[in-house]
Amino acid sequence: MRKLIALTFAATVSGCSRHLYSSAAAPVTAPTPVVLAGSTGSVATPESASSADAVDYLLMRRMQIPVAGVSVSQLRDSFDEGRDGGRVHRALDIMAPRGTPVIAADSGRIMRVGFNALGGNCLYATDPLGRIVYYYAHLDAFQPGLAQGAMLVRGDTIGFVGTTGNAPKDTPHLHFQVMRMAPDGRFWDGEPINPYPLFLVTQGGNR
Repeated sequence: MRKLIALTFAATVSGCSRHLYSSAAAPVTAPTPVVLAGSTGSVATPESASSADAVDYLLMRRMQIPVAGVSVSQLRDSFDEGRDGGRVHRALDIMAPRGTPVIAADSGRIMRVGFNALGGNCLYATDPLGRIVYYYAHLDAFQPGLAQGAMLVRGDTIGFVGTTGNAPKDTPHLHFQVMRMAPDGRFWDGEPINPYPLFLVTQGGNR
């Protein structure tokens, strides 16, 4: 089953659209080494996994659905849907009432907390090894105290569902994107991976 999913992802993540960021808004910085919890000072540097390896790794990580109270049966695959300007979505829209807590799908490190025209209030975070990037967008507000470089624990509240950015104002939702870390460390510009089938595999029993 995992091999089939991995092969499917390897065929679909090529030719992906990117989030639009100017170099001024998102300067290239070297990936930050991550000290592993419980280690004796060993350091892991972020690495770019192959498509198949990234899928296997994500299955092992067992991401949590990042909106409180939402079950896998309520999700709808919007990864390949078209968007204005000829873009392809390459993310999962998770519908929920405005103000519903948005929670960290995985433990890891915050790379950026801020605002952009498309995503509105948004947050980028990595997994503990810096191999995967999680992008949470359209937040109504952030959980107080979040900061770049801070560590997240899976299930932590990071913000609240909203419609900031280019989201329709009458359709509050979380725009959730999962990406492989780009080899050059441009965490906002990695290759997207569809989280929907991953949730079906890992959360399918929690309908």
